Amino acid sequence: MKLVAILGVIVIAGLLAVFGFGAGRSPDSGSAAAAVETPAGGEMVAVDMPALAGQALVGQRVFAAKCAECHGPNAGGIEGSGPPLVHKIYEPGHHGDMAIFLAAQNGVSAHHWRFGNMPPVEGITRAEIGAVIDFVRSVQRANGIQ
Repeated sequence: MKLVAILGVIVIAGLLAVFGFGAGRSPDSGSAAAAVETPAGGEMVAVDMPALAGQALVGQRVFAAKCAECHGPNAGGIEGSGPPLVHKIYEPGHHGDMAIFLAAQNGVSAHHWRFGNMPPVEGITRAEIGAVIDFVRSVQRANGIQ
């Protein structure tokens, strides 16, 4: 299983390199969620929060506990800590659910942003990762990322 995860990360990194998203490069700033000036520690993009229910609501709680410190409470990213997940780079057609799952479970090397490598999320279960993905996808759809 670990070999499959490692191979998946390698394939994703290779595809990203082919399409010009190498380490240390910033993606273009065009996204459905407009970039905003924020104070240090504030979210990097403005995020419209949808009404949440079911697994997305569970995912919001898990996200707040395990992900928000770096990615912001609304997945808008924190300058100097972690990228906004409400950004076209993370749309389902570019980073599918499995890419998010593997990043949370195994960590991921920096390849789009200058935030450094993401470590695995300690203590998160597979079910919690699934709920977080539901939350992130709900927020993305509410912000025109599909």
